[in-house]
Amino acid sequence: MKHAIRIAGQEGVFWCDENDSILSGLMKSNSRGIQFGCRGGGCGVCKVQILSGSFETRCMSGSQVTAVDRQENKLLACRVYPRSNIELIVIGKVIKRCQSAA
Repeated sequence: MKHAIRIAGQEGVFWCDENDSILSGLMKSNSRGIQFGCRGGGCGVCKVQILSGSFETRCMSGSQVTAVDRQENKLLACRVYPRSNIELIVIGKVIKRCQSAA
């Protein structure tokens, strides 16, 4: 079953299958809005806060998601699987990219 995922502050939604993480659903729909790094629950780049909806999670790095984060639904999008429509905000780390001198 697919669920609508809405990123607060952005227009529209993207659809995510229950068998896909929110990050995978975003990538499959060619949408943007959540940065990503390792895609395995370790780097914290794709951290989001779930505002509404139900979900399940998979293993995440304790250094990126604390017990307090879990209580506040601050989780890694690569390890969150929707069970209903979801609304979230993005709070992840910003990736600084190296630029070569011209």
